[in-house]
Amino acid sequence: MEQQDKANRHQLIQNWIYQAADHIRSSMQDPLQVSEKTSRKDLVTNMDKETESFLVEKIQQSFPNERILAEESSNQNTQDLNGVVWIIDPIDGTLNFVKQKHDFAIMIAVYEDGIGQMGYIYDVIKDEMYVGIKDQGVKCNQKQLSKVDDTSLAKGLVAISGLLLAEGNEAAKQVAKRSSGVRIVGSAGIETIYAVTGRIVAYVAASLAPWDIAAGKVIAEELGLMYTQQNGEPIQLLKKNPVLIATPSAHKEIFELLQGVSSK
Repeated sequence: MEQQDKANRHQLIQNWIYQAADHIRSSMQDPLQVSEKTSRKDLVTNMDKETESFLVEKIQQSFPNERILAEESSNQNTQDLNGVVWIIDPIDGTLNFVKQKHDFAIMIAVYEDGIGQMGYIYDVIKDEMYVGIKDQGVKCNQKQLSKVDDTSLAKGLVAISGLLLAEGNEAAKQVAKRSSGVRIVGSAGIETIYAVTGRIVAYVAASLAPWDIAAGKVIAEELGLMYTQQNGEPIQLLKKNPVLIATPSAHKEIFELLQGVSSK
């Protein structure tokens, strides 16, 4: 993808996200239509659907020949990442959005032939736009971010998905014990932001879908973090993955802990 093409897309994508976020914020006091997808902890709202429809329409108008993989759409049977594919999470952290009105994000990624070219995570309430463009680093609200310090597990906080801890996962417990402490946010996008800004040294997630992963992977890797499956294998972007995002040092330590526990 040419640099000028990226620059043109960047302006469009930022504008679309800001417009979508304005609509969400202006509707925060309106009654929500909330439905369960797979359980009472897996929700979808009218705002998820409206935001996704808005973004999909904008992409289709500007890039009619490119494919879109979006969380709430029926086109989730994408078989490959050939060509240009957009991956969208209209509201990442829907449960937070419904219950707390905080800690949720709009996420968009652009992949070309399976390689992440552009990733966007927008914290709607904090008005923080994180943009990662391949080989150009990451910016937050136009300010260039530095590479993340390679902090060890013992010297940093970790985010671990509530599902792993609730189920008493022994490997997750060992990671927690070796760290300085555990934090749970409930949004893959926001927890990825914590990792890329050095607020945590690792994020261990039980199962993330493509739209949970795509934007954050571009951003994290641009800043020197490792973004893999928990077994160290590369992310399979068209499937759900047990994910480990971490500094190189923390990644090595956590990987060894996870493999050691799973082999017993």
